[in-house]
Amino acid sequence: MMLTQLGSLGDTMHTRTAAAAVAIAALLTLTACEGTDTSSDSGRGRSSQDANDKASTGNDAAKTDTAKLPDMRGKGLQSAQDQAQEAGFYSLTSHDALGRDRMQAFDRNWKVCSQTPTAGEHPTDTRVDFATVKLEEDCPAKDEGTAPEAAGSTMPDFKGKAVKVARRALDSSTSITVRDSSGQGRMVLLESNWQVCSQEPPAGAKLDGRPVTLAAVKFGESC
Repeated sequence: MMLTQLGSLGDTMHTRTAAAAVAIAALLTLTACEGTDTSSDSGRGRSSQDANDKASTGNDAAKTDTAKLPDMRGKGLQSAQDQAQEAGFYSLTSHDALGRDRMQAFDRNWKVCSQTPTAGEHPTDTRVDFATVKLEEDCPAKDEGTAPEAAGSTMPDFKGKAVKVARRALDSSTSITVRDSSGQGRMVLLESNWQVCSQEPPAGAKLDGRPVTLAAVKFGESC
């Protein structure tokens, strides 16, 4: 009888062990499945968020700010520059409206005759160029401040132009002599303050490496 009871006890323990093994296997399978599903959902969420972030960044990069550029005509150059910056424009430059190629070393000594672009709504990265004259000077009817064209192989007509402008137009290898046309023998130091009265060779002549002589007086003097 003792042997029969031991046999029954062994069968019972074997049955419980098998059931526990089945239960553990089922639990592991369920956990693995849930982990896979969670990982997949998280991946889809990140991909969608990344796409939205990229789209947002692209839209911001394509967007250009605009602002209203005031009319600066008649204002001092320094004030015009300050007001342009206050409006959001920081790419600023200026030039001599009389075409003498003078530098605006002290902005407060110059006033604005015209501006490019004109007043109105513009992208804030627009380059703003002020055509200027000194405070005591009158604005010209037409802006003469454009850079001179290169002379090339033909001598331009420099009469009435600043000596500095003539020098810039000629090739840098050209030998240039400038003399005082008034007969006073003055040295021509600040060439933007001197105007050409005569030239050699004459306008239209071939240059081809020929030396150039310019006779000049100060602006405001008669040739």
